Amino acid sequence: MVCPIQITPPGRINEVWQLWGTATNKRSITMNTSSANQKLSVVEKVGYSLGDLAANLIFQILVTFLAYFYTDVYGVQPKTASSIMFIAGVLGACFNPIMGMIVDRTNTRWGKFRPWLLWTPIPFALAALLTFTTPDFGDTGKVIYAFCTYLILLIVYSANNLPYAALSGVLTGSMSERNSLSSYRFVAVMIAQFIIQALLLPIILILGNGDKVVGFHNSLLVFSIFGIACFLITFFTTTERIIPTKAQSASIREDVNDLIHNLPWRLILIATFMVFITLSMKGGGYVYYFKHYLDESALASFLQNIGFNNLINDFNQWLTGQGLARFEWPQDAATSAFSLFNGCGIIMMIIGIGFSKSLSDKYGKRNVFGSGLFLSTIFVGIYYIFPKDAINLIFISQILHGFFYGITVPLLWAMIADVADYSEWRNNRRATAIIFSAMIFGLKIGLTIGGALLALFLGNYGYDATLPVQSQETKEGIKTIVSIYASIPFLIACGCLFFYEINKQMESKIEMDLNQRRKAAGK
Repeated sequence: MVCPIQITPPGRINEVWQLWGTATNKRSITMNTSSANQKLSVVEKVGYSLGDLAANLIFQILVTFLAYFYTDVYGVQPKTASSIMFIAGVLGACFNPIMGMIVDRTNTRWGKFRPWLLWTPIPFALAALLTFTTPDFGDTGKVIYAFCTYLILLIVYSANNLPYAALSGVLTGSMSERNSLSSYRFVAVMIAQFIIQALLLPIILILGNGDKVVGFHNSLLVFSIFGIACFLITFFTTTERIIPTKAQSASIREDVNDLIHNLPWRLILIATFMVFITLSMKGGGYVYYFKHYLDESALASFLQNIGFNNLINDFNQWLTGQGLARFEWPQDAATSAFSLFNGCGIIMMIIGIGFSKSLSDKYGKRNVFGSGLFLSTIFVGIYYIFPKDAINLIFISQILHGFFYGITVPLLWAMIADVADYSEWRNNRRATAIIFSAMIFGLKIGLTIGGALLALFLGNYGYDATLPVQSQETKEGIKTIVSIYASIPFLIACGCLFFYEINKQMESKIEMDLNQRRKAAGK
């Protein structure tokens, strides 16, 4: 058997850490002695969700703007950017299983997962800031710097986000409460996504005074400081309630063997992998789609006809009337429409999230997730048939995609927690972190391959960031990337759900059986 790793703060600061942990430790002991109270307070749900808000301010930049940052801001060639993102992404993802084993064997007065929310936010913030800093090292130096900083960011992201994600599996044993918690946390995700996808370019212009290099750096500085505060709030407002007994302790070999023979885990891993290929490919591709494929005059007419330009002008008149500075919204139609496009999709995702809990409580997570994902896929692939001036149809499709995909957003991570329950139910041992680490491995590999494929396809279609106008082949290639190529992984993920056995009936049985076991064990 592998003994648990005892992680204790070093040196003289140990006394300070003990003071920090006193109140939370006492509360944890009291609440962990009974499984009767599995209901989460609003404060705990909101506090936990702030961790997702913090992490996704960085994560959404990676999904949406990393390829753009490398090619159009830092001046790296598309195929070189593809290699950086792929190699660093694979190496960073391979750290996840190791991190999962470490976290599952962490024992502190604060629990297994919460202490990592104290130890990692500052390194995470520094790594994110360095990744989007642009030192002039020459062509070779830029490649080395980009590779190293991105790899470090991915490793630190694992050390931070894996324990955070696994924490959701031990806050409560109630699957209904997990559905509710997922809805809270993914509203926070959507807020972060709205800030990045709809407002980041204007924020960059404001904080950089028109200089994208300075704007990226200053934006990351603000997000990093904010993120540190959010993770600390998450630490202080959450409690680990589900704690494995000593009898459940297992070796790494047993943990891995349990995973290999866990069919729901394998299917969710594949689905996670595929979902994030699509999110990375289409999310990163839309900025090129709006800038190079869609007709700029049609975009300008659309913005004028829907009253968007007048809204921005009226808002600026009000600001200047109050003695404040103007809101520097991008002047070109492509950037303005791109931000509005993302904003519309995110608002509809938030609305979709609002339907997620009630639908999954009634029909089960598997059925709702699969149906929502399939319908959202239709409104990704349909972009292939839209001409470059069909702006109304493009926005309508984005709105419908956002709604149906929003329904699925909270369910994936709730299903991963259910897989951890399934493993405990089947094997009488709980290994929450290694299960979540495998899922985050799939997420990172999906994100990596999606981003790398985007940069690779752009290079193959002849994209050149120095050209003001791309060739017709390049434009058609960009359209194909964000429609056909992006929809295929979503469809594969839908297919996995046909073989996923944890339906509504099994969810209820697993929850009931585990509650009985925990009560019998005095938990």
